[in-house]
Formats: sequence, C-alpha cells, structure tokens
Amino acid sequence: MAGTDAQSPDPDAQPDPFEEAVAPLRDDVRFLGTLLGDTVREQAGQRVFDLVETARRTAFAVRRSEAERDEVAALFHEVSAAEAIPVIRAFSLFALLANVAEDLHQERRRRIHTAAGEPPPDGDLEATWTRLAGLLKDAGGGEGTSSSSSPTRLDDVRRTARVSPVLTAHPTETRRRTVFELTRRVHRLMRRRDALRTGVHDPVTEADITAVEADLRREVLTLWQTAIIRSERPRIEDEVLAGLQYHEATLLDVIPPLNAEIAERLGCTDRAVVRPGSWIGGDRDGNPYVTGDVVRFATGRAAELLHGHYAEQLRLLERELSMSARIVEVDPALAALADALTDTEAEETAAREDVPFRQAVRVIRRRLAARARATGSSLPPSVLLSAGRPIGRDDDEPYDWPEEMLADLDTIDAALDAAGSGSLRSPRLRDLRWAVRSFGFHLQALDMRQNSESHEELLGELFALAGVAGDYAALDEPERVELLLRELSHDRPLLGPRAELGESATQELGVLRAAADAVELLGPQVVPHYIVSMCGSVSDLLEPAVLLKEVGLFAGHPDEPRSSVRLIPLLETIDDLAAGAGILDDALAIPAVRALVRAQDDVLEVMLGYSDSNKDGGYLAANWALYEAELALVEAADRAGVHLRFFHGRGGAVGRGGGNSYDAILAQPPGAVQGALRITEQGEVISAKYSEPGRARRNLEALVAATLEASLLDVEGLGEGADEAYAVMADLARLGRAAYASLVHDDPGFIEYFTTSTPLSEIGELNIGSRPASRKQTSTVDDLRAIPWVLSWSQSRVMLPGWFGVGTALRQWLEPDPDERLATLRRLHRDWPFFRTTLSNLAQVMAKADMGLAGRYAELVPDGEVGRRIHGVISEEFELTREMVLAITQQETLLHDNPALARSVRNRFPYLEPLNVLQVELLRRYRAGDEDPDVRTGIQLTMNGLATALRNTG
Repeated sequence: MAGTDAQSPDPDAQPDPFEEAVAPLRDDVRFLGTLLGDTVREQAGQRVFDLVETARRTAFAVRRSEAERDEVAALFHEVSAAEAIPVIRAFSLFALLANVAEDLHQERRRRIHTAAGEPPPDGDLEATWTRLAGLLKDAGGGEGTSSSSSPTRLDDVRRTARVSPVLTAHPTETRRRTVFELTRRVHRLMRRRDALRTGVHDPVTEADITAVEADLRREVLTLWQTAIIRSERPRIEDEVLAGLQYHEATLLDVIPPLNAEIAERLGCTDRAVVRPGSWIGGDRDGNPYVTGDVVRFATGRAAELLHGHYAEQLRLLERELSMSARIVEVDPALAALADALTDTEAEETAAREDVPFRQAVRVIRRRLAARARATGSSLPPSVLLSAGRPIGRDDDEPYDWPEEMLADLDTIDAALDAAGSGSLRSPRLRDLRWAVRSFGFHLQALDMRQNSESHEELLGELFALAGVAGDYAALDEPERVELLLRELSHDRPLLGPRAELGESATQELGVLRAAADAVELLGPQVVPHYIVSMCGSVSDLLEPAVLLKEVGLFAGHPDEPRSSVRLIPLLETIDDLAAGAGILDDALAIPAVRALVRAQDDVLEVMLGYSDSNKDGGYLAANWALYEAELALVEAADRAGVHLRFFHGRGGAVGRGGGNSYDAILAQPPGAVQGALRITEQGEVISAKYSEPGRARRNLEALVAATLEASLLDVEGLGEGADEAYAVMADLARLGRAAYASLVHDDPGFIEYFTTSTPLSEIGELNIGSRPASRKQTSTVDDLRAIPWVLSWSQSRVMLPGWFGVGTALRQWLEPDPDERLATLRRLHRDWPFFRTTLSNLAQVMAKADMGLAGRYAELVPDGEVGRRIHGVISEEFELTREMVLAITQQETLLHDNPALARSVRNRFPYLEPLNVLQVELLRRYRAGDEDPDVRTGIQLTMNGLATALRNTG
C-alpha cells in the first residue's frame, strides 16, 4: 500500500522549495504505507491486497479526473461484508499512520526553523513574550503594546490568569488504550528513524536504521492484529479512562514546567495558570448513565493516577539527592522534616542519618502513601518499596491537603539553595512543586452539568415533599426567584434522612452527594463548577444552588451565602445568547448573588455554546450571535463591577466552534478575554493535540499565548471603524440565518434527507458512544444533539454546519453595490481578526467537503426526488459559497493560506474515497435488513476511519 500517487516531476522544472520541504513527509508516508501494504498482503492475502491497491489507484485516478467515481463503487458491489472489513481496516490504519507522519513533519519543520534562527511562529510563547516585552518591563506601555495597557491591567491578569482545557467525551474518540499506545510507539520509532537518517545521532550505521525499521514493521503488524474499536458500546468508565490516558501520556509532564515558565516570565509568582478540567463523568445533561458511582470512579481514578505520578517522581528524587551531612550544611527546617517520622527499622535510620535530603523525601513519600491508603488510592508496588522493603508504617500521618506536601517540598528546595546545591532544584523538584500547584490531589476539575428542565422537575418534587411549594412549575419567574432566595437564606435542608424520592430524583441527588464526597476527600478544586444548560432565567441559575445546599456544597445565608462551587449559565441557542446580558443584570442586582460572586474572588463565569447556536441559526448567524453576546456580557459585568471569565464550549469541527485555537481567541471581541478562559477539547482534536508531549506543549502554549495577547494588546484592529464593521456583520448574519433556515427549518423534506442520507441513526444504534444520539425521536433539528448532528454531516462529507448559507448571504449583501461592498468586505478581511478567522475556518471545512461523495449518500434517501432536490440545493450553495469566499480573500484556492492542510487534502483524501464508498454500500445493506454482524462492524469501522482521517469531525 504505497504512500502517495504523486505524478512524476518534470526534469526541466526549477526546484520547488515547498516540494523540497515536504519531501521527508512524502518519504515517511510512503515508508509507512509500504509497511502497511506488506502487512496486509501477509496477513489478509493477495486478493485483499490487490483489492486495496486497485481501490487506492482508482481513487487517485478519480482525483486526477482520469476515472469515474462509479469505478470505485463497482469494486465493492459484489464484495461480502467479511471481505470488506480488511479493506476498511487497511484504509483506516493508513489514516492513522498518515497522522503520525504529518505530526512528525510538523516537529521536523519546527526544529529546522529554530535552527535557522527564524523568529518563533504565532502561538509560540516566545513570540508572545517578545510582543509583551515592553509592557512587562514597564507596565506603563512599550513597544508592541497598546496605549490602553496599564499596570492595573497587567496586575489584574497576573492575579486572575487561568487557562483551562477541558476534555470531553466524543463517540469517535474512544479508541482502545492499546491502539493509543501502539500509535505513540510508532511515533517514537519514526522520530528515532528520522534522527538516524538525518545524522542527528552520530555515528550511525545502516544496521541501526534497519533495526528501527524492523521495530516499526513489528508495531504495524501488531496494529493490524489489534481490534481498532470495541465490540460493545463504551461505558462512561471507558470514556473516563480514555480521557485520563492523555494526562498519563503528556499532560502530567508538560503542564508543570509550562506553568513554571509562565510564572517566571509573566511575574505571577506561584500561580499555576494552566489547570486541566474534564466533563467526562460529571456531564449528565441528557446522559442517564452518569450516576454517583460514575462520579466516584472519575474522581477516584484521576486522584489515583496523580498519586502514582507523585510517588514515582518522589522515588526518583530520593535517589538523586545523595548529599551528605558530612559535606553540606543542613538547614534546620530540613533536619526537622527528615526527623518528622519514626523509621520502620533502626538499622535503616543508622544508614540514612548521613543523607538528610533523602530522608526528608522519604518522609514525604511515606505521608503520601498514607494519604493514598486513607483515600483508597492504590499505588504501584514499585513506589512503595525501597531496597525491597516497604516504606512507611500504617500509623504514618497522611497529608490532608496538597498545601502540606507543597510546604515540605519547598523546605527541601530552600535547603538545597542554602547548601549551595541550587542547580539540583531543577528540573525534577521544580516540576514536582509545580505539579502540586497545578494538580493538587485531584488532577483535574470535574465539571457538573445538568439542564434547567431537570432542575425544575427535581426541585418540584423536593419542594412538594418538604411542604414548601405544592406546584413549583406553576410559579411565575418572580415567585420562583423569591422562593429560591428564601431557601438559600438558611442552611436547613429540605429533606429528612427518611424521605422517599422517585428513581430520577434519587439518582440526581446521588450524583451531587458523590460530588460532595469527592470535595471532602480531595478538596474543593475537584468539583469547582456547576454548569446550567438551557439557562434562560435567574431562577434557572439559582435552582442548582438549592440542590447544592441539600448536599452540603452551599452554605445558605441571608446576606453572605458561600459555596466552593461556581454556578455557570450555559447560553446555547441564538435567542439564549441574545438574552444572556439581561439575565446577568437581573442576577447581579440581587444582593445575595452579588455577595456570592464576591466571595468567589469576584469572578463570574459564563459558558457559550457554539454547537446549538450553529444548529439553530447557521454558521454566520451563530458566530455573530456569540460575538454580540460577549460584547453585551462584558458590559453587564462591568456595570456590576465583577471580573468576567468565558468558558467556550467548542467542538473539534468548525460547525461546533472548532478551528485554530490561537486565531479563535485573538478573534474574540474587546474585553472578552480578561486574562482567563476555559475551553472544551473533544473528538479527534484531543488525540491530535495531546497524544505526544511536543504537540501538547505547543497547543497549550498557543492557548496561553492567545489569552495573554488578547488580554493585554489591542488585537481587534478596527478602531473607529468598529460600528460600521458590526453593522455589516449583523446584516450578513441576518441574511445567512434566513438562507440556512430556508433549508434546515423550513424545507419539508429536510429531516427525511438528513436522517437517511447520513449515518445518523447508525450512530445511535451501533455502539458509537455512551450518550444517546438524540433527546427524543427526531422530528425537528432541535431534537438532535450537536455531536451527532455535526458528525453525521462530516461522515457524509457535506460538512453543512460549517458553511451552508454563507454564499447566499454574501451575494445578497453585495447586490446593491457589488464593487464598493466587495471592497468593504476585503478591507474587513484584512483588518478584522474575527471576520478573517470566520472565513478561514469556513474555507478549511469546505476543503474537506466533497459534493460528489455527498451525492452517493443522497442516493440512500428513500424518496429519490427529495434526495436529488436537496442535494442539488446543497451543491449549488457550496459552489456559490466557494465563489464568494475566493472573491473576498482574493486567493486562488480555499487553502491558499494553509499549505499544510492543502497538502494533506491533496495527498491523503483519495484514501478516504474507498471508506466513504464502502460506508454507503454497507449502510444500504444494513437498512435493507441485512443482519450480518460484519455489516454492522464494517459501518463502525468506516466511521472510525473517516473520523481519524478528517481529525476534527465533531
């Protein structure tokens, strides 16, 4: 299975610098493709190999307009599902290996640029420190800063800086841990091969390279013989473990030194800016499988992983710190720490009294092990032994809080400095201290989420049982707010210990009690956020506070209520976004609410939903609704004198807010990034960003860099032209929403088209994730969850949420005066990051669409006339949108400004053609009643393979 089908170069052509730059990538892809092809031939037989190769060559011929698409489809008409599966696996694994090659090439290009002395790229923290140099040196302003920057603004950022990537579950990113580890091994071996072949390691023999390539051949064979996906529907526990594997693989090692650098360069002392979070196991909005036991599992396994990491680092640190009391002067505080616990054996004390630093580390190890025992965490046996003997005693005093452990580590650090051994403070001890600051004893913040309708139903039952309100649902908004505030003015619970609740209420309170248990065990940072979905009123925001009070996570008081859990309204639809500022005004006008925010560091957080707003109004309308909402919310927070932090609920796909994170943050409106943000990471994006340490570091740097630049520099760039730009965008959003609605909401055939031309129903039926695909039977778009909505369009290669309606909006807006208005749009594209990023993201998603393949999915619609008509509407809008975008950007192709993606589309996407064709064929058989288990498996595999290749499908 060869890696590329590029045409032979012209021998008389001049050297192309770009082609020379990508030659190593092409070599890697070809090498991995050859290994995979050899494996397919050896394992599946010559017939399967020939079918794969024929499909590959034909797909490339189609891309070169040398063959018809029907020729690819004809290859599989008579192929059984059992025969199709190895073909699907071959193309899916090639996508996985191509990802490795592309990621390695990015690393390679970065090294080359650095070695050549080129300036760091945007998104690199070094570039940000350069831009902020004047401000950091003299807070009154300097080169590269805006005149509005001030000491107060910088001090605010230093005090509140926070960047939190929040991992969420996704149906196509629950690959088995084994596949994850195998992929990482392939990546490491390819990196080693590259180093050997480029002479980084010297001397190098041909035998060295041959040995690495033999190891790679074995790993590819192992991948082939390993099941890519699970045979059963993943449980939430599986998704929890899938999320934690990224901590184990990269984040535990990457975040501490990154936070150390940020603190030193920004001047925020010991504040850990990057703090990871997770929704997996705490998000029960529409997921009935989230229970109290799941919450305990999620928080317990995270803590167990972290405790194990600490224990291993302490074991290694103890081995390193061999300084003798006979040679170095021992600080009294260190001596006291070293003697803090009684040793297990007298002879061990005698042997160790000469090495006080080791003994001090041993004390920390023992207290951490005691904490692990007390909290039920199991530690690897290797970290609990020394010289073959167990460390510690059963009566060792455990650490109660991470601050205690950090204080002991600080004692060792100070003693090393005092003894003149400061160079030994780095990197392990430094990283361990910053790990405790960054992760505490909990590792990650687990967000709780539930929708307002569920809160209303639960409180209705509780209020009725307690005799507080017979029919809470019948109360109007002022009556609800009055009742809720009355209940929050005291600490009395609603229910007694013998209260009997319905099944749903019991489960809901069980989740909250488990969260309270986690807080008591691991500290308040383990569950610091409660997100209210579908938050449309003040009462929606206050309702979960009453529930938190019921389990001890909210202290009621008439004037100064307290809670370690921050209540966060989630604004999802376009109407919710428009109403958000009003809700904030009303809530902050209530003294008790204002006092609660004041007690939580005067920080108010609001979550913005990118997915439902897009599904509601289309790409343009959703993007502008979010921008306008942020402007209005910033003004509301300013009126109340609170610090506003946004939580961006972005998916991997552009239709769910995806795209380049650095550009997206810089495209936020003025005042929206006040030194802090949280942002969801999900889908294949998690693997693409965080599976390897180098990429994890770069992506986290990009988030931090953009947050600091957007907070401290004038990045909007509109100046006095802001009002005009806003008016243009409002017109475009209105026109785009109407064009989108004409198909998605108003066309009577649309729901039939969508549900039958895409694998929507199969996503729900074929064990593709723990969460149901829709809230109820799909009769309108509103019934659908955002992930299957976007995923379905991605699989069928339409990518509709990321572009539909934009072409019509742009054409209609230009019509009154095409030349003058086109000049206006070109100026906005040049000067306004928001508009430029909006079009850039749209272009990227359109480049991954394929109307020809989408036409094959349209043939699945039972009503042929509906299928042809709506596919025609979509195709016409696609061509119009491409024409309009190219006219504004003045570029020849959609990806003119993104050569890396253009290269990937050109070289990789022909390999997707057989996967799409086979998916259509198997969907047709499945829907016709074919009950062959291989048909179901084949559909699952095509979904996984396409998601792997596209990398941001949901």
